[in-house]
Amino acid sequence: MIVGHNFQKPLICAYYFPNWHPDLRNDKWHGAGWTEWEVLKCARPRFPGHQQPKVPLWGYEDESDPSVMAKKIDAAAGRGVDGFIFDWYWFGDGPYRTKCLEQGFLKAHNCADLQFAIMWANHDPIYVHPGSRMYPMPKLLDGAILPETFVKATNHCIETYFKQPNYLRLDGGLYFSFFDFAKLVNSLGGEAAAGEVFRDFRSRVARAGLGEVNLNACVTIESKDETYKLMKRLGVNSCGSYGWTWDQSSFPVCDYDRTAKENAAAYDILTARCNKMPYYVNVIMGWDVSPRSVQSEIYENAGYPFMNVIISTPAQYEQALRAARDFVLSGKATGRMVTLNAWNEWTEGSYLEPDTINGMAYLEAVKKVFKEGKRE
Repeated sequence: MIVGHNFQKPLICAYYFPNWHPDLRNDKWHGAGWTEWEVLKCARPRFPGHQQPKVPLWGYEDESDPSVMAKKIDAAAGRGVDGFIFDWYWFGDGPYRTKCLEQGFLKAHNCADLQFAIMWANHDPIYVHPGSRMYPMPKLLDGAILPETFVKATNHCIETYFKQPNYLRLDGGLYFSFFDFAKLVNSLGGEAAAGEVFRDFRSRVARAGLGEVNLNACVTIESKDETYKLMKRLGVNSCGSYGWTWDQSSFPVCDYDRTAKENAAAYDILTARCNKMPYYVNVIMGWDVSPRSVQSEIYENAGYPFMNVIISTPAQYEQALRAARDFVLSGKATGRMVTLNAWNEWTEGSYLEPDTINGMAYLEAVKKVFKEGKRE
């Protein structure tokens, strides 16, 4: 039996997707100055009643501009979001999409108003801007992390991020997350080699005077038992989810309320599977990856990015947030953080930033539940 904690207040952190600024790799793949805003602009309705394109209320701004990021920080901090967890990328030949964090967030005048952390998105980058049915998800780079890459990247993290006073510390350590833990271990050379790499990493952090690391692994209801056992053996400190799972056979729309209830029911299951490691629950506001598909092709249930969508209203999202909050405060939870997917994953239809239809309504739902609300 897993014994939870009597938490008084959840910590609210939103995942941040940093592809809304120019990057040299994107220049090579898509042309000089390209950002993912170009994909969003080209989106169109793919079935009756489908609302596309999504139009950002703030316009198509460059997130690596500190003044642009300052506006995002104000909007988040003022509505109950405590921090951003940046999707973070580093490959064998170096970083990708980091100017958002390093030039935008860290140089914003109000940076200290939010905590921040990183989730190393160690999956293979795929060509879905847009992706076609004929050539589904071709790989652009190899997401495998070799030991020498891990050392170089984490040294950068220690010097550039971990020393910041607002870097997120949670459950006794600097929060440092991986999207695909099993892939990480395999790419480092297997369990024994990965164990040495992790011990060296923790030692370097300690020698820098920064204390402990909260090494986090993303899991889903579909994660295998062996993955949890592997995490335990390698000293992973906590687990969390990047998003939800749902019935992908319901096409073109999957019901949000049903999906929310199914994923809320999974909080207990995932907490138990994490076996005394803190588990951080997750809420998504929706899902619509259709902008990443070739818009001229027939939209059928053919796999990512041709797949069903999940559409919520702000009121439905508020109810899902309440379920997450109530679980954390119930005494059954082992982790006090609630993660939100996502702050700005516009082309996957999961974003809290204001659009021209709903304005700040989704952020106001966060504020109502976590900043102003009392447990009902």
